[in-house]
Amino acid sequence: MLWACLALFVLFPLAALVARAFFEGGRFAPGALASVLRDPNHLRAFGNSVLLGVLVAVASTVLGFLFAFTAVRGGLPRAWTGVLEATALLPLISPPFTTAIAIIFSFGPRGLVTWHLLGLKGVSVYGLASTFAAETLTYFPIAYLTLKPVLAALDPNVEDMAFSLGSSRARVFRTVTLPLTVPGLGNAFLLVFAASLADFATPLILGGNDFPVLPTQAYLQITGLFDFKGGAVLSFVLLVPAFAVLLLQRAWVGRRYYVTVSGKAGAQTAAKSVAAWARWPLLAGCLVVTVVIAWFYALLAYASLVVALGANHAWTAVHYRVIFSEGVKAIRDTLVIAGLGMPLGGLYGILLGYLVARKVFLGRRAMELVSMVNYALPGTIVGIAYLIAFNDPPLVLTGTALIIVACYVFRYSPTGIRTTVALLQQIDPGLEEASASLGAGSATTFRRVTLPLIVPAFFAGLGVVFIRSMTAISATIFLISINWTLITVRILENMTELSLGPAAAFSMLVVAIVVVVMAALSRLLRQFRTPGRVMVASLLGG
Repeated sequence: MLWACLALFVLFPLAALVARAFFEGGRFAPGALASVLRDPNHLRAFGNSVLLGVLVAVASTVLGFLFAFTAVRGGLPRAWTGVLEATALLPLISPPFTTAIAIIFSFGPRGLVTWHLLGLKGVSVYGLASTFAAETLTYFPIAYLTLKPVLAALDPNVEDMAFSLGSSRARVFRTVTLPLTVPGLGNAFLLVFAASLADFATPLILGGNDFPVLPTQAYLQITGLFDFKGGAVLSFVLLVPAFAVLLLQRAWVGRRYYVTVSGKAGAQTAAKSVAAWARWPLLAGCLVVTVVIAWFYALLAYASLVVALGANHAWTAVHYRVIFSEGVKAIRDTLVIAGLGMPLGGLYGILLGYLVARKVFLGRRAMELVSMVNYALPGTIVGIAYLIAFNDPPLVLTGTALIIVACYVFRYSPTGIRTTVALLQQIDPGLEEASASLGAGSATTFRRVTLPLIVPAFFAGLGVVFIRSMTAISATIFLISINWTLITVRILENMTELSLGPAAAFSMLVVAIVVVVMAALSRLLRQFRTPGRVMVASLLGG
């Protein structure tokens, strides 16, 4: 059943995309690709996409490393670490172009900073600089979450050896700590680069006519010109830089040896990477970013409660009345789709993770690899592939909720899969063998022994699928219809129509819903963890 789902919702759409891009009437026809390569506008968009992706990936990786290093190695009080954690999570639980809206409110022609504070007139906020800033603040949390566990797992004894040989903290950081985090740095760069490469909403809002990128070109090619073949070719071209960066990252990381955690026991020591005086400058650097992010979200909240930010600051609830009247369908549809996708994604994640981690069968590694494909690809490619694959017989799903739910499940559930695999690698198979030796079947063992131990992976899958169902747009923008729409799409429509108040109100509503649901999931997880620990204790003989 899992192979059938993977074949239908992962392999088939990609095959349909390749067929539409490079075949005509069953024959290989590379003419569409040649026309793209000859078009100076498309070439310029390709260059802009790569430039923006590299700049955002470098800046986000540096910023993510600063936050992770300060949180893990800075020796800060727990309260300050919590502030950094909250700052890093806030952009992840809001629509990806929320920062773009706040930048317009702050630095646009009638922005609070440019117009009201500095009195500047005729200021243009559109172009590379603003797009780069918005995407960096949006995607640096990805780098932070990637690098934090890498730094936390780094054995302080390795640094102590260098200290005992007389090295300074700066030299230890440069020659020991930083090189050992290279795999994390490479992964963070790759993930942020792929996210920036797939983002079309932020460049659509802030790029303007002077800074086109390939995702926006592909979007306009399909939605404006109804040219599916042209959109397929443009989305396929996006694979070139993504694949090139993946190869470079693997080559860079693969040249060296990074293992520091072995099975040998040793004396535990506290990290001494950061001097007592240095932790405060590090914290200050993080707090600058924290203040900027807090300002942006406070500004969004304020904009949602005034008549027109920059023109009329009288308090009003009209924007919320608009979204709960004209936008109620988008709210209802988004919650229904997220409610359907959340349990399906969580269940799919733990089942597939359990199979590839605990069972031996033909094609196990291939199943694990295929399950990660949609997650690794830019969302624009996945969305266009789904549109092409399911827009014609034999399987017409466009215009239905099923295609959006499937897109979310098979694109974002790999988080639950990887978490399940990681948890099972820490669980002794002897626990399951003991259950089987007492006469329990495979299903009973999974339900009574394995499942309680991997509950955190299930909730991780639930949380990621729900968050992305509420905030994602790059893939599903191609899959909405009159019957089913999304809050993120309504926000984008409001931005293009310059209805900034309702856009801000929608954004604050998304953040509020995600915070409430994630708090509920965290509470449920805490309740489930205790029975799991009791069961483990009883299986181990008390």
